[in-house]
Amino acid sequence: MALNETYDAIIVGAGHNGLCLAAYLARAGLSTCILERRHEEGGGVNTEEAVLSGFRHNMHASYMEFFDIIPMIPDFELENSGLRSLTPENQAGIVFSDGRPPIVLHRNDRHELDHASIAQYSKADADTWMELKKRTLDFGDMLAIGIYNPPDAETLAMQGMLLEGMFGDMGVRAHFATKTPRAVIDELYESDEMRTLLYRTSVEFGVPLDQADTGGQILTSIPWQVGRWRMVLGGSHTLAKAMTQACYKEGVELIENTEVEKILVEGGRAVGVVTRRGEFRARKLVACNADVQQVLVDLVGPEHLDPLIYKRAKDFRYGPSGVLATPALCLYDPPAYKSARWDPDIDRCFYTVVGYDQPEDVLRYIHDAHGGRLPEPAAGTWVNTLWDRSQAPPGRHSATGWFFFPMASYFSAEEWAEIRETYMEDFLAVWGDFAPNMTHDNVIAMKLYTPDLMERKNLMWEGDCLLGEMSTDQMGANRPFPEVSDYRLSIDGLYNCGPSGYPGGGVHSAPGYNAYKIIAQDLDLPAPGPEGRAY
Repeated sequence: MALNETYDAIIVGAGHNGLCLAAYLARAGLSTCILERRHEEGGGVNTEEAVLSGFRHNMHASYMEFFDIIPMIPDFELENSGLRSLTPENQAGIVFSDGRPPIVLHRNDRHELDHASIAQYSKADADTWMELKKRTLDFGDMLAIGIYNPPDAETLAMQGMLLEGMFGDMGVRAHFATKTPRAVIDELYESDEMRTLLYRTSVEFGVPLDQADTGGQILTSIPWQVGRWRMVLGGSHTLAKAMTQACYKEGVELIENTEVEKILVEGGRAVGVVTRRGEFRARKLVACNADVQQVLVDLVGPEHLDPLIYKRAKDFRYGPSGVLATPALCLYDPPAYKSARWDPDIDRCFYTVVGYDQPEDVLRYIHDAHGGRLPEPAAGTWVNTLWDRSQAPPGRHSATGWFFFPMASYFSAEEWAEIRETYMEDFLAVWGDFAPNMTHDNVIAMKLYTPDLMERKNLMWEGDCLLGEMSTDQMGANRPFPEVSDYRLSIDGLYNCGPSGYPGGGVHSAPGYNAYKIIAQDLDLPAPGPEGRAY
C-alpha cells in the first residue's frame, strides 16, 4: 500500500467499538480506514491458543450479556458473516467447599428451576429473585434506550423514578438508585448463599460492591442479564471476525500492525495521524478507540489542548474495580463438584463461582484486590468446552476465569513474574476443595495472564478492562469527564469511540454506536438504525 493515503474517516484501534463505528460510517458513504497496532482486530474480544496448541481460551471477554440488544448485530446481519452463539441452559452458579447444595440460576426458558435452587436456603429469597426476573424480562428495550444514546445529566434522577415505578410495591423507592450494590443485596436477600453469589456476580459486571449510585443494577440489569448470557461458538474472537467482515462488506480498509504515534492537528482541527508507515490523512474526522488519556495526553499533546482539558485527561483514573488476571487451563476432564450430588446442573454451569463460602469471603477478596493486596485465590470460572467442543482437542477441555487483582503498577515486573509462578498453584489447591478432581493429574498445562501482561496485550491500562474507574465522577454524563462526555474530544474533527466514553467497558459496542450518532449530527449523516427505533 502506498503511504500518505487519504480517507474521509480514520479510526484509531480495531477494538469492537472501533469496528462498530467504522461499519456505520462506511455505510453512510464515508471512505473509512481503521489502523490497528496488533496483528488482529477485536481488542478485548479475543481468543487465543494461549497455553497449548488446540486449546482455545478467551483472553478477556467470555460471556455476552448484551447480544439481545446490540444494534450492530441485526443492522449488519452479523449471523450471515459467521457469528454463531448459544445460550447455555445453566447460566450461573455457586459451589461450596463443604459440598452443601449449590445455587444454580438458569436460562430464561428454564428459570422456574431457579426457585427450587434458591429456596433450599430461603423461600423469601427465591420469591424475590423470581419476582425480579418476571418484572425485568422485557427490560432490554429500556436498557438499550439508556446505553445506546449519548448520556443524560439527569440519568440518576430518572433511574430513581424508574426503580420506584417498577418495584415500588416491593418497598423500593427512588433513593435505591443512590445505594451501593452491597446495600441493595443485603436488603433484598437474607441467605448467605444467595448474597455470596450476587456479591461476586455484581463485581463481575464491573459494579463495585461499595460504589454509591449503582445499586439499582441489582434490581434491573442483573436479573435481566442472568438468563440470557450467550457464549460465542469458536471463541469470543468470532464476534470480532463477524464485525470485521461487516466492515469489509461496507468497504472499510483495515490496516493491521500499524501503531499510531501522533494525531495531526492543523488549524485547530484533527486532520490525520502519523505512524511508522507514514501519514494517513482524514478529510472529515479522526475517531479513537483508545482511551481518552492516551489520546489526548500522548497522541495529541498539550500544545493543542486547553489546559483544563489536558489536566482532565491526565487526571483520568483507572481501576481498581475492573483490574483482572486471566487464568487459562488445559484439562483432561471438566470440574466435578462435590455440590453436584445435590444438583448435577452445577457441573454444566456456564459461569461458576468458586472459592467463597460466605459473603465475607467475597468482601475480603475484593477489598484486598482493590487495596493493592493479592487476594486469597477465588474466581468466577468458565469451561466453554462443555458446550463448544471446538475449543479443545477431542476428549479434552479448556477452562478460564477471572481473578480480580491489584492494579499493574502495584507490583514490579519481578513481583508479577513470581505471582505468575505461584498463584495458579494456590488456586488449584482451592479449586480442589470444591471439585476433588481438580488436581495436577487433571491439568495438562496452565498459565496466568496478570494485569501487567493484559496492559501490554490489550492496552488495558493498569489491567483495567473497563478502561477507566467506574466511580460517580467518571460515570454517566461525567464519563470520561464532563467537558468531553458527548464523544467530541475538544478538537474539531476528533472523537472518542472507546470504552473510556459512556457507558464504559463491556461487549455492547455502545461507545462506537453513540459516537456515530454524534458524528452523524455534525456531518448530516443518516441515523444508524431503522426509522422509529428509539436507539
